[in-house]
Amino acid sequence: MAKTQMNVRVDEATARAARERALAQGVSVNRYIEELVQRDAAEVGRAFVDAAADFMKSYESVFAEEFGVTDAGKSTGGPQA
Repeated sequence: MAKTQMNVRVDEATARAARERALAQGVSVNRYIEELVQRDAAEVGRAFVDAAADFMKSYESVFAEEFGVTDAGKSTGGPQA
């Protein structure tokens, strides 16, 4: 995968912490930051899926009534017009 260069400005304490954490993990600062962003993106995606699942569970009966779906997932013909 192609790499894109980014320049960011952080305060010295943040820069020092990034360098120390990267060194402790045996990776470059670039790799450390890349992994942080990837992990954060994965957590956001997981949180979205979890929230969507909770929403669907909460409104399961409403969807079943509106669209005529039984617990087995088979259509009951849907709403009558």
